[in-house]
Amino acid sequence: EVQLVESGGGLVQAGGSLRLSCAASGFTFDDYNIGWFRQAPGKEREGVSYISSNDGSTYYADSVKGRFTISSDNAKNTVYLQMNSLKPEDTAVYYCAAVLGGGYYWGAPYGYDYWGQGTQVTVSS
Repeated sequence: EVQLVESGGGLVQAGGSLRLSCAASGFTFDDYNIGWFRQAPGKEREGVSYISSNDGSTYYADSVKGRFTISSDNAKNTVYLQMNSLKPEDTAVYYCAAVLGGGYYWGAPYGYDYWGQGTQVTVSS
């Protein structure tokens, strides 16, 4: 069965760090592009970061650029999101998603083939 499982969320103070993991199973991980999304209560789901399976290119939302880093470990079928200098506005449920092909804007929560259940990140002031 296809699964994406996020982990690593938690409660941190502003300025702190967390490392999220997205573990994949049930599909050929190396063929898929992986995106990280987040959704705060009452807000739309938004793209945070993305990594391409073709050339390893990475993309970031302007709001997290310079603070977050996406990386992958194909041997572990896992993608990571290192989050530094966290701000209260980063508080959200974070999801990873996988898509085989392109043709969509990476940061839009449409067209992805698989989604995880999410992990809560809470940043206090």
